[in-house]
Amino acid sequence: MWEFIVRSLDASTIFTIAALSELLGQRSGVLNVGVEGVMLFGATIGFMVAQTTGSYLLGFLAGIAIGGLIGLLHGFFSITLGSDQVVNGMGIWILGFGLTTYIGYPYTGPLGMERIPNVIGLSPFFFIGVALIIIAWFVLTKTSLGLRIRSVGENPSVAEVSGINVTRTRYLSVITSGMLMGFAGAIYSLDYNPVWSNDFLMGWGFIALALVFFSMWNPYILLGGSILFGTLWQLSLNPQLVLPDLMSRYIWRTVPFTITVGALMLMSTEWFRARWGAAKPEALGQPYIKD
Repeated sequence: MWEFIVRSLDASTIFTIAALSELLGQRSGVLNVGVEGVMLFGATIGFMVAQTTGSYLLGFLAGIAIGGLIGLLHGFFSITLGSDQVVNGMGIWILGFGLTTYIGYPYTGPLGMERIPNVIGLSPFFFIGVALIIIAWFVLTKTSLGLRIRSVGENPSVAEVSGINVTRTRYLSVITSGMLMGFAGAIYSLDYNPVWSNDFLMGWGFIALALVFFSMWNPYILLGGSILFGTLWQLSLNPQLVLPDLMSRYIWRTVPFTITVGALMLMSTEWFRARWGAAKPEALGQPYIKD
């Protein structure tokens, strides 16, 4: 049972960091539905660099760097050019799926390095994920930087009049967001499941995207949701450890995605928008054109 709990928390770490990255971007008003694509880049580049150099540090740095670069690219199209953010995000996902399949194919197979040491069985990245949640909550709610980020996500015109540089603040948010997405992908390929294969994330990025809406843009609710989905994902892999002979593991595999679809359908209803819609950044997905 302890092994099941540990693996669930390890899985929740990836959901936590990936979803937190998207939450930061959305708080500034920039939507990126291509979380999965950025994670694929971070996972693949990180895996390639680590295997080539034999250094975990370089692998993680490479994953973070490529994530930041893609975040910058998304910012250029969404902030500077003002193009449709959903289309931009889907383009990132398609690019990530196709390009990582091509460049990562020669590296198919296990990483072949000694595993990263754990702490009482838990990955050290679980503690990093919890720390990032606390830091993000503190920055967003208790600092002037957080106030600027929330302001440009709510009403960029008023923020600009108040002396806040909307473009600079949004770029800072989406680049940081991209770096964390790349980091989450690298954690998957270097620590959680250090074996590269084609499209090995299997929809984790889309679950992370849904978690942001599920959390109502609250980092602490996001952490709880991530632990829930991490447990459900691990249950889909090893249901016999907890609920033997209840259902096929292939049916369990659909549970996280079924809940994701259900949650998104609930959030699209008039009742939910009327009751909880105030939590959504008012300018989310809307380009800002300075007059």
